[in-house]
Amino acid sequence: MLEILLMGFLLGMRHAVESDHVAAVASLVSKSPGLHESIRLGSFWGLGHTLTLFAFGSAVMLLDQLIPDHMAMLLEFAVGIMLVLLGIDVLRRLMLERMHLHAHRHADGTLHMHIHAHSDEVPHTASIHDEHQHSGQLPLRALLVGMMHGMAGSAALIVLTLQSVQSFSMALVYMALFGVGSIVGMAVLSVAIMLPLQHTAGRFAAMHQYLQLGIGSLTVLIGISIMTSIGMSGQL
Repeated sequence: MLEILLMGFLLGMRHAVESDHVAAVASLVSKSPGLHESIRLGSFWGLGHTLTLFAFGSAVMLLDQLIPDHMAMLLEFAVGIMLVLLGIDVLRRLMLERMHLHAHRHADGTLHMHIHAHSDEVPHTASIHDEHQHSGQLPLRALLVGMMHGMAGSAALIVLTLQSVQSFSMALVYMALFGVGSIVGMAVLSVAIMLPLQHTAGRFAAMHQYLQLGIGSLTVLIGISIMTSIGMSGQL
């Protein structure tokens, strides 16, 4: 039984690095100010994922009914929509970061606004007043994205749990360890995503922007791929 529970933890870590999960968390981490906040975002994604997996799994096993296939596909389709929106948000922020609105006052006191784009060679350094990340706040966005992924993945986890354990109490422990594994896995993944972003932000502005562009574009493409695959299957 210990081996089964350990397998639940390891499968949770493995589950965290599925492509749609990686894309979602990468889009969240891409605007993080540092490693600490990145780990926090990844952990809250894992927490949200665990909460809905645990809630759905417990309800299904108590009621002794599986989630209907069309409902599972609908939730997966909703994940595809969410990924497209997250990717678009990354691309939108990339555009806004390159175009800045500044106030300029002339010697005679005249004040006017002008917009300019920062070149790749001269990175824009934001002042403390430009910082919009508040690390003390609860990262609700990461939590909600994780919850959405948890709902979409609950059907597969329930089947896996039922195949692995027999008793209800052991199933709860299995799902809890699966969730802890996903939290740990996503926290580690968040660090792996943030390191190159942090390394290139100050010294290699062009590369940093290309990384952001890649994250946003791939997130959109994965979302479209999920929706297209489900739509063509006719399971909706």
